[in-house]
Amino acid sequence: MRRWGLTRGDSVVLLLAFILVAGLYVKYWHSDGHGAETLVLLDGKPWARLNLFHDHDLVVPGPLGESHIQVRDGQVRFTASPCANKLCVHTGWLKQGGEVAICLPNRVSLQILASDPRFDAINF
Repeated sequence: MRRWGLTRGDSVVLLLAFILVAGLYVKYWHSDGHGAETLVLLDGKPWARLNLFHDHDLVVPGPLGESHIQVRDGQVRFTASPCANKLCVHTGWLKQGGEVAICLPNRVSLQILASDPRFDAINF
């Protein structure tokens, strides 16, 4: 069987290579990493643990004032915070395992928990 200059052995090797690459993709790179819970930390200590699939509006008292957190449709975000730059609010929605949003001046942080987190370390 000769097509495009390939022998039967070439075809078998190409088919096995394709199956191997597809299997590795599914196993290692195609994890959706969606978390089911978020951990709210206040001053580095656990303050609340929320299910991402139940809608919540949470007010967390920090040293500067209240940080407002919203959980909707498997996502979480800061909606308001007393810090000056509002970087935590501008972070937006978090939904992947391992994602974090932190309000350093108010010492409040959010972390998405997942069995297979998207990130295993974050460096700045």
